[in-house]
Amino acid sequence: MRHFGHIPPVARERLFFKEPCAFDAGSSPEVLSTALGATLYSPATRPRLADDVLKQAGRGVVSMVLCLEDSIDDAEVTGAEANLVRQFAEIAERTAEMPLLFIRVREPEQITDLVKRLGDSAQWLSGFVLPKFTAQRGEQFLQALAEAESASGHRLFAMPVLESPELLHLESRAETLRGIARTVDRYRERVLALRLGVTDFCSAYGLRRSPDMTAYDVQIVSSVIGDVVNVLGRSDGTGYTITGPVWEYFRLQERMFKPQLRRSPFMGRSADELRTALIEHDLDGLLREIELDRANGLLGKTCIHPSHVQPVHALSVVSHEEYTDAQDILRPERGGGGVLRSAYTNKMNEVKPHRAWAERTLRRAEVFGVAREDIGFVELLAAGLAD
Repeated sequence: MRHFGHIPPVARERLFFKEPCAFDAGSSPEVLSTALGATLYSPATRPRLADDVLKQAGRGVVSMVLCLEDSIDDAEVTGAEANLVRQFAEIAERTAEMPLLFIRVREPEQITDLVKRLGDSAQWLSGFVLPKFTAQRGEQFLQALAEAESASGHRLFAMPVLESPELLHLESRAETLRGIARTVDRYRERVLALRLGVTDFCSAYGLRRSPDMTAYDVQIVSSVIGDVVNVLGRSDGTGYTITGPVWEYFRLQERMFKPQLRRSPFMGRSADELRTALIEHDLDGLLREIELDRANGLLGKTCIHPSHVQPVHALSVVSHEEYTDAQDILRPERGGGGVLRSAYTNKMNEVKPHRAWAERTLRRAEVFGVAREDIGFVELLAAGLAD
């Protein structure tokens, strides 16, 4: 699979200076953690789940979570587990390309039980999403994952969700973060990415952000994100990929504030229509939050609606300017440091301080591609949405 692989090759050639690379479930953890992109969640109760997965793959989705936790009623869990077993058996019979598939469980024992019940079709499973992850609870989840991997002989990744009240509350946050860090470090080779459960954070204080506001406008949430990145997202080799929080809105709501989406990137009749459509579907706030995610050290995003996928992917593509700067910074002859003017002559590139940014940018360029010099977000989004 590859990002933007659902659009024709001639369109990709027109859009990309450097096209996204191909990858599969067997690729390195470094590639897969960067390539997750918009991870689309779906309740495990859906009766035609295999068809849904195939349909979304054809629309550019490369990672999905099939959820047994908060998206379904407590009384539905047993039936949902049985449905997953049936649906994976059907997936195993398909010849089409499938996205990376993860199951979000409730308890550790579900991991070993489900892998056993899936049998040979577990080869289509990339891993598990582990909710309300703390040091003690996380240890149990990760031990179960190791047991399931050993029993099946199939590589399985974990994506812990950081969403517990202990992490949110100021008096317990530091120790909770240290405990989480110790736990995931013991299982580093199995932890693909860490996910943020911002909805649970808000719930602890009876909050819910409006479509006019991002997670970063809710100060109590923003402070947790900053602390998680501080401890677990460092660029010194000890950090992990941390994905952006879910965007909850996909229907028209009454708008209190002016649209946040600037007009300048949307000049022209068709572009203006696209801007209007984005605003009407409350996606202008999503776009702003994606940009803030990356500015705060997050990569990828939890998504609950297919309409969110292409905006996430379009904004993940590396611009030609970013790529040029990153390459200049990482040239071997620049190993001693120094300062150089950007090839676009609009900024300073300081080699040593910007090295980690450049390395991260080139990893993103590998899996999401580099846009041509005259191609921006609008063209990438429009191409991704075209069926």
